[in-house]
Parts: sequence; C-alpha cells; structure tokens
Amino acid sequence: MKNFSIFLIAVIVLLGCARANMVAPKDAIKLDVSMRLDVYQHVAKDVDSIENQVSGSPKTTVSQNHQSLLEYFTTNAYAQEDLGAGVQAAVSNRKNRRPDLKAMEAKGVIGENASGLVEARSGPTGQDLVQAENNDRMVIYKAVAEKNGSSLSDVQQMFAKRHQADAPSGTPIEGPSGWSVK
Repeated sequence: MKNFSIFLIAVIVLLGCARANMVAPKDAIKLDVSMRLDVYQHVAKDVDSIENQVSGSPKTTVSQNHQSLLEYFTTNAYAQEDLGAGVQAAVSNRKNRRPDLKAMEAKGVIGENASGLVEARSGPTGQDLVQAENNDRMVIYKAVAEKNGSSLSDVQQMFAKRHQADAPSGTPIEGPSGWSVK
C-alpha cells in the first residue's frame, strides 16, 4: 500500500507538471509582420510621389506592388497628405535646383550617398547646392518618417535607392562596398 501511495503521488505530480502550456501567441507575430509591411508600403508610396513631383515624371522604382485593380488607373498623391507646407516648399526647391544638380552629378562633381543625401566629391565646388539640397531632403525625410511611424534611417535608405536609380550616368554612387561611378 505504501508503494501504491508513492506511485499515485508521483503520477499526480507528473500529470500536474505535464499540463503546463507554453504556446507563443501566433497573432502577435503576424500583426508585427503585417504592420512592418504596411509601413514600408506607405513610405514607398510617399517616396515615389515626392520624387515624381521633383522630377516631373511618373516613375515607380521603390514600390511596384498594386494591391487592387483601382491602383492601376489612379494616381497616388500620398506626399501631399499630412506632410505640410514645409515639405511642399522643400519639394518645390528641389524641383527648381534639379537641372543644376543633375548636371553636376553627371560630371561626377556631386554624388548620391547611401543615406539619401548628396555629397561634393571633388573639392568645394557645388557646396552651396549640396547644402541646400540636403537641407530640403532632410525636411522631407523627417516628415515622411513621422507620418508613417518609421525610422529616419529606413526612410533615408528608401530615398537613397530612388535617388541612385534616377541619377545620370557618371554620378558617383555610394553602395555597400564603397563609392563607384554609375
């Protein structure tokens, strides 16, 4: 009888321990992934919209995803939503200086870095243009990051991809392995 009591206690203890449920909540993981994708898509649309305004051409290089048939027939105007007058002024400034910037990039005087900013690559030539362009770009980047709840560095990297893709031949481009010429 003594052995049976010990056996019964051991079985109860083991069964009690075996019922511990250690399952991770799957919905929390899915929600995080969905939110990140949604933020990325909105930032990509803002990048395309702003850069289309600056360049004057409807080009989509950052985001080619169309979620509905309606998006194939409509124009996105995300950059004008909730970004404010300061962003629109910065876009206008960038559009006005674009011909000079592209000419200097094609000559290799100014390059596009991995942070979405321009850099003078050959001495002090173009420093005023570089400073004005970078100031306006940062106004835009900060507004897009704040609007979408994204980090400033993520927004800068997305704009950098677009700027580097749009840069003319001869432009110095900063990539993961350093600077090269497009």
